[in-house]
Amino acid sequence: MGLAVGNIVDGVVTGITKFGAFVKLSEGAVGLVHISEVANTYVKDIAEFLKEGDQVKVKVVNVGTDGKIGLSIKQAVEAPVQPVNVAPDNSFEDRLAKFMKDSNDKLIAYKKHQDGRKGR
Repeated sequence: MGLAVGNIVDGVVTGITKFGAFVKLSEGAVGLVHISEVANTYVKDIAEFLKEGDQVKVKVVNVGTDGKIGLSIKQAVEAPVQPVNVAPDNSFEDRLAKFMKDSNDKLIAYKKHQDGRKGR
């Protein structure tokens, strides 16, 4: 067999089970995409992501000595880049200084409130 671990190949979904999908590869071999390797999100029902006859790109994850082929769809495509929620002009020091100022202002307001209650 010309399959090597790490290769990305085309295939067709030939069967769906509770635990994964069987994919017939262009080389003629059949491998299994485990349910955990279907998408970058939690997959409860594989039928929500795949159906028989779908054309898919898969990455060969392992080839067992018994001939079983482990495949992954999510490793065959690049993961989406997660945006960073920190504005580039706000350094850690700037955010820390703002936090300290806000905290100090709140503490002063609290002390004034407590002093006003004592003077009754």
